[in-house]
Amino acid sequence: MEMTTAQVWQMVAAAMVLLMTPALAFFYGGMTRAKSVLNMMMMSFVAVGAVGVVWVLWGFSMASGGTSMGGLFGDPLTAFGLRGLLEGESFDAGVLINVGYQATFAIITVALISGAIADRAKFGAWAVFAPIWVSLVYCPIAFWVWGGGLLSSEGAIGSWAGEAIDYAGGTVVHINAGVAGLVLALILGKRQGFGKDPRQRPHSIPFVMLGAALLWFGWFGFNGGAATEAGEAGLIWINTLAAPGAAMIGWLLTERFRDGKSTSFGAASGIVAGLVAITPACANVTPVAAIALGLVAGVASALAVGLKYRWGYDDSLDVVGVHLVSGVIGTLALGFVALPSGEGHVGGLFYGGGLAQLWAQLVAVVVAMLWTAVLTAIIGLAIHKTMGFRISREEEVAGIDLDQHAETAYEFGGLGTGSRFVPHPATSGHLQSRHATAGAGGGAPGTGTGTAQTKNQEK
Repeated sequence: MEMTTAQVWQMVAAAMVLLMTPALAFFYGGMTRAKSVLNMMMMSFVAVGAVGVVWVLWGFSMASGGTSMGGLFGDPLTAFGLRGLLEGESFDAGVLINVGYQATFAIITVALISGAIADRAKFGAWAVFAPIWVSLVYCPIAFWVWGGGLLSSEGAIGSWAGEAIDYAGGTVVHINAGVAGLVLALILGKRQGFGKDPRQRPHSIPFVMLGAALLWFGWFGFNGGAATEAGEAGLIWINTLAAPGAAMIGWLLTERFRDGKSTSFGAASGIVAGLVAITPACANVTPVAAIALGLVAGVASALAVGLKYRWGYDDSLDVVGVHLVSGVIGTLALGFVALPSGEGHVGGLFYGGGLAQLWAQLVAVVVAMLWTAVLTAIIGLAIHKTMGFRISREEEVAGIDLDQHAETAYEFGGLGTGSRFVPHPATSGHLQSRHATAGAGGGAPGTGTGTAQTKNQEK
């Protein structure tokens, strides 16, 4: 069976979206302190493994491949293990490619949440949370929006309030992740020194910039992978270029007027805010509207990230300020600037569609937020009260990388500025012996001391 052009493109797009999760690992990793970067990156990487397995076993069936269970989710047994998709009369290579494409959305949604609880979440608890959350929270909402569930035109809510537009994941991905991140941040509580410790700042801005660049690249597959014809694909591509660019300008201008300086960190954050805002609207607005949407999202998120200090919630890496805020802006904006289409959408308020589309968008946002908040609270509290979701104060001060993974990202000992930590003690006895000999010999090179340092320097 020969592949069509659309199938080839969706395979490429799926690979681009999968790359976005390692890109997010760099983006988030650079935003944390040096003693937390490995843990932060590992939370993204384990999401790939855990969610990937869940998706093959029952996730796809729950999100779009299974028989509807009251419009809430698909029957997880209908296509369990992708049964029925691999052979026989129902075999369709295009469906399998789409299964993989959809999996990458579920993966990055889970990974996005991790930024809200940086520096303080047990890795084991996170590894348990990820597959449970994607099953009970992500899959149902994906089914409501894209699988013919509650929010679709034939669903219980969509038939009443109207069908919301969400082309690539404003509600399913960004609002979903933003609300979940906020709930977990409240459950785990604040980091030690939150809002007071000047060392709680990004340790590697180049990592942040690299991550943002790779995310922007992957987002062209994220938004455009489901395009069905060339005109739609072209509009999506232009909008995915224009909105993040405008958002970056908006964020930088906000910093300039507020702080007197425009930062590279702000540029990277603005890009992501614009990408989030255009996600639900990428195929349904004009390029000029995309620019306006990006500009609003960039300014709004630049202001919103400071609310955590005023309101007292520790959203470590601004998942709420960027993904929730810009996700809501992009989703609701469709009520004003959505283009009329032949798919039952009469267009937004500015195109003579009245308030109908805005009402549909608002209902979808509220319903998704309520479902995510309640289910995430139940899952998070259950884990927190049983196995514990947060490391101790002492472990946090020493560094979560060392405590949870027995590794550190950087070796400072050879420069006389850091630890003598050995990443893998079980297989590195020769290194331990060398360090012990250096300490007994009257001074490690460059340290000016008679004993080797054994405690990791706090970063």
